[in-house]
Amino acid sequence: MIRLVVVDDDYLVTTSLKTIIEVGQEIEVVGIGHSSSEAVQLYQEFSPDILLTDIRMGESTGLDAAKAILSETPEAKILLLTTFSDDEYIVEALKIGVKGYLLKQDMEAIVPSIKAVNNGQSVFGHTIIGKLPNLLQTEKSEKVCPFELTERELTTVALIAEGMNNKEIAQELFLSEGTVRNYISSLLEKLELRDRTQLAIFYYKHLK
Repeated sequence: MIRLVVVDDDYLVTTSLKTIIEVGQEIEVVGIGHSSSEAVQLYQEFSPDILLTDIRMGESTGLDAAKAILSETPEAKILLLTTFSDDEYIVEALKIGVKGYLLKQDMEAIVPSIKAVNNGQSVFGHTIIGKLPNLLQTEKSEKVCPFELTERELTTVALIAEGMNNKEIAQELFLSEGTVRNYISSLLEKLELRDRTQLAIFYYKHLK
């Protein structure tokens, strides 16, 4: 019996997933959560064979939970489930070592994927696999000179310069506010600046 924790901020989704996953009686859903923090807590509480988690969940993401869990338990098996095939998420998922990345549209693939991950395989949906060659080829050329900022970082700085707050930037870039805060912290450290005002000034002086 495969022991599974399921996390999604949509209560209907977690209920539906539990029903679908447990039909064959080969997988038991031992815990259900609805946030990144609950994903970490439930993993620590139940030590499941696999964590199946959504990515976009309010202030922080399933990727944040995966990072936290993998930092403590590198052998953890984590399967990401999302409605988005966002390139940045895919690259980050590969970097941190999750075992799979599936789109919610591929419902029929969820149970076989859980079984495959439990057997030590890595599983990515057809849409994701189609993106991998291009993503892996372009990842090395993503940085932009002379300040070595990625396209997403450049966009973030530009939106800050326009006066947007974290919530507005998150909505504009389809990210969580927690991810935006992380970007800004990284930018301040990378550019050796003190605050958002200095980031805005930096943008108009060097990037505009």
